[in-house]
Amino acid sequence: LEQDAFLHRITEVAVIVSLFTAGLKLSPPLNDKRWLVPLRLAFGSMALTVGLVAAAGVLWLELPLGAAVLLGAILAPTDPVLASDVQVGGEGDDTELEFGLTSEAGLNDGLAFPFVTLGLALLTETRDGFAWGAEWFLADVVWAVPGGLVIGYGIAYVVGRALVHVRRKTEMNASLEAFAGLGLTIGTYAIADLAGTWGFLAAFAAGLAIGRVERDAAATAETGEERAVPIWALRNFFSQLEHFGEIAVMLLLGGLLRWEGLSTYAAGGLAVALLLLFVVRPLATFVSTVGSPLVVEGRVLAGWFGIRGIGSLYYLSYAVVGGLGGEVSEQLTWLVFITVIVSVVLHGTSATPLMAWYTAHTPPDRDREQL
Repeated sequence: LEQDAFLHRITEVAVIVSLFTAGLKLSPPLNDKRWLVPLRLAFGSMALTVGLVAAAGVLWLELPLGAAVLLGAILAPTDPVLASDVQVGGEGDDTELEFGLTSEAGLNDGLAFPFVTLGLALLTETRDGFAWGAEWFLADVVWAVPGGLVIGYGIAYVVGRALVHVRRKTEMNASLEAFAGLGLTIGTYAIADLAGTWGFLAAFAAGLAIGRVERDAAATAETGEERAVPIWALRNFFSQLEHFGEIAVMLLLGGLLRWEGLSTYAAGGLAVALLLLFVVRPLATFVSTVGSPLVVEGRVLAGWFGIRGIGSLYYLSYAVVGGLGGEVSEQLTWLVFITVIVSVVLHGTSATPLMAWYTAHTPPDRDREQL
């Protein structure tokens, strides 16, 4: 809690880079039917998860309503940084499950923000409920969600087209273009934040836009080098940054753990983690994907791969910086820490074998046959 500002900034940068990277990997155009699955997961599963965790927080942990909503919002988003084993690889033959999980992680890290601010408002607001509720809904939902997506996609698309033009005129080095992409990512996030929108959504949308611009440029390229190098240079560059961020934050988390806190909150933390991973996430995912193109095996694995990690640590630090304090702050901190540890262990050991089994038994053709 004493070093929360540092945790806040390092997790923020790690998530921004990871969201842009996730967007770069996604090739389907925005009007593709495959987007229906991640939209169901990002909106439906997210809302159900927040609600179920909040209910458990009030009825079981005896948390104040605001703290319970905040706990649900912190633990609801799936992690785009730690989920590389279950994400698309950018080869163009990825399964519906991989596309859905990658897109969900990119979207729900921004969509959790309104729930976080709602939880903080329930804890701190002294005004009439209708007054601040209307303000929260208009500012944090109606404006901030679509605004972040539009700002991120619009700015990145224009800048991306300009970079392609400059590259064709000057033969810009691919590594220099990768650094320009990093500047674009941070700049887009900052502009979206200044506009009062959610910068995480802007970073993800910026990755989508740059990926679309590069694929369009490759389709009209005159040489094989121009078709292949730029998009792969961007992906490799941002993937390396993503892994550095993952290592840094996981080392930081290990350094923050204390035996006193772990022993005090071990029972509650383990119970929350197991409830979230084995009951809440599978139930919310299965309900939200009813009638979706995902096959049954894909729906089951989507429910299991609700990886919690750096995104949850960011929202925890955001809440503490935003005014969460006292005993509730310490309790939520250890509940989140323990949940992330359990998720890292369980998902880290199961991701690779389960995805290998799924890919072998559910080829892309079958996974998309219902589209």
